[in-house]
Amino acid sequence: MAFFKEVGEDIRNMVEKDPAARNGFEVLICYPGIWALILHRPANWCYRHKIKLIARMISQLARWFTGIEIHPGAIIGRRCFIDHGMGVVIGETTEVGDDVTIYQGVTLGGTGKDSGKRHPTIGNRVVVSTGAKVLGPFKVGDDVKIGAGSVVLKEIPSNCTVVGIPGTIVKRNGQSTQDLNQVDLPDPIAVEIECLRKRIVALENRLRSAECNLDDEQLGEECNHEDL
Repeated sequence: MAFFKEVGEDIRNMVEKDPAARNGFEVLICYPGIWALILHRPANWCYRHKIKLIARMISQLARWFTGIEIHPGAIIGRRCFIDHGMGVVIGETTEVGDDVTIYQGVTLGGTGKDSGKRHPTIGNRVVVSTGAKVLGPFKVGDDVKIGAGSVVLKEIPSNCTVVGIPGTIVKRNGQSTQDLNQVDLPDPIAVEIECLRKRIVALENRLRSAECNLDDEQLGEECNHEDL
């Protein structure tokens, strides 16, 4: 019964969060994210009970049908929303909290061939935007928003917004991640470029001023020679 209750929660969560979802039946039939989660549950059960070959076979079947690869050893929390999902990869020792939203092209992976814990732990209510990569055995805190295309390589505290390569914290205790807004995020590279542009303008103005002063001095010297 717990299985069906959790599946029902996942479906209602997707209907609530996705404006394109018209009803739960459509989500169940047409959304690859829900089927990736449905198939992950028996795969994870088999993995935890040392039936690892069957577990991998189920996960590969899910990958073939949905384009979403979740290792059967990964721990996925309740009401996870995998939107679109094509190209999503979730590694073996990954732990995903509750109410997490994951968009297409996301990788929750490792950085090498280390044994043991080598994949990230994602907190509750985290949004991992399109194409983001979270790589390594560290924790991403609760209520974190990771911008599209970001590469996160170190621990992120709760209530932060992260963008860029490598991922840089650009907002702390900022707007809620519940709005799923992937657009209105600060761009640290653009900020640095704007700072450099302003410095160049200031230097050009100083250089122009110095040139004008030099020309005035030269003109004064020429006038003095003419007077003599």
